[in-house]
Amino acid sequence: MLEPEFWNDQNGAQAIINESNGIKAVVNEYKELVDTQENLEMTLELLREEPDEELQEEIGKELAEFQTKMEEFELQMLLSEPYDKNNAILELHPGAGGTESQDWGSMLLRMYTRWAEKRGFKVTTIDYLPGDEAGIKSVTLQISGHNAYGYLKAEKGVHRLVRISPFDSSGRRHTSFVSCDVMPEFNDEIEIDIRTEDLKVDTYRATGAGGQHINTTDSAVRITHLPTGVVVQCQSERSQIKNRDAAMKMLKSKLYQLEIEKQQAQLDEIRGEQKEIGWGSQIRSYVFHPYSMVKDHRTSAETGNVGAVMDGDLDIFITAYLRSKISY
Repeated sequence: MLEPEFWNDQNGAQAIINESNGIKAVVNEYKELVDTQENLEMTLELLREEPDEELQEEIGKELAEFQTKMEEFELQMLLSEPYDKNNAILELHPGAGGTESQDWGSMLLRMYTRWAEKRGFKVTTIDYLPGDEAGIKSVTLQISGHNAYGYLKAEKGVHRLVRISPFDSSGRRHTSFVSCDVMPEFNDEIEIDIRTEDLKVDTYRATGAGGQHINTTDSAVRITHLPTGVVVQCQSERSQIKNRDAAMKMLKSKLYQLEIEKQQAQLDEIRGEQKEIGWGSQIRSYVFHPYSMVKDHRTSAETGNVGAVMDGDLDIFITAYLRSKISY
C-alpha cells in the first residue's frame, strides 16, 4: 500500500484495502479476546483468595459473554474458503404444490431477510415474481456484508415444510418444498470466459414494486447462457444497462458455481459417494404439525423453537454445518 503506483488501479487498490481491513479486524478481535481471558483469570484468582458473592455474580455474566464471543470468533475462523468473504446471491424456487409451496417460499424469504438484518447485512431484491394467489413463484436476493456467502452457503438445498394448510378448508396436513440456491457474488476477482455469441438477452417490463417508471419501461433484463441453459434476470434497477450489468455478475457467479459442483461430483465419484439430487434430498425439515421441530438432516442439529427460526435465528444450523466441514 506504500508503493507509489498503488492507486494507479483504483479497483485493485480498494480490494487490497478491504482485505487488509478484514485481517486487521480479525487480529484486533483476537487480541481483545486474549486480554479479556487474562482479566478473567486474574479476577478468578482474586475470588479464590477472597470470596465475594457480588463479584462472583458479575464474573459469571462476563464469562457467559466471553464464551459467546469466543464461539462467534471460532465461527469466523471456519470461513476460510476463497470466496467466503463475498456477498451472497440467494434464490428461492418453490416446488410443485401451487399456492401452498409459494406461500412457503415467502415464509423463507422473510426468514432469510430477518437473519440478514440481524447481522447488519444489506438485502437487495434483484428479481421478484409474485405467486398467483399468495407467496412467490421465485425471488433473487443480493445479501451484502462481510462473510455473507460463507454463512449462507450452509442454506443451499431443499427446505421441507409440514403443516396444516391455511389454504385447505378441510384442515388437512400438507408437505411443501422450496429449493434454496446460494452463490458468491463476483465482480472482477475471477476470470470466466463468457462469449457474446453464447448469450441470448431479452428485455421485459418489470413486475415488482418501484413506481411508475419501472413498471412502464422494458428495463428488466433476462440473460440465457445457451451452452449451459443457465438463466439469470434482474429488475431491481431503473436502468436497463444497470440491470444488464447486475445480471452478468449473477451469470458469472452461477457458471462458477456450476464448475465447483462439477468438480465436487467428480470427487464424489472417485470416493464412491452417491448423492440423490431432487426433491427427496431435503437438507432441512420444518415441522409445524403434529409437533414443533426444525431439524437439519445433514448435521442432526435441531430445535423445537420453530418461531425463533422463522424469525431468522439460523445460527444453530449454520454453525453445525460449518463445524461438520472441518478437516482434522
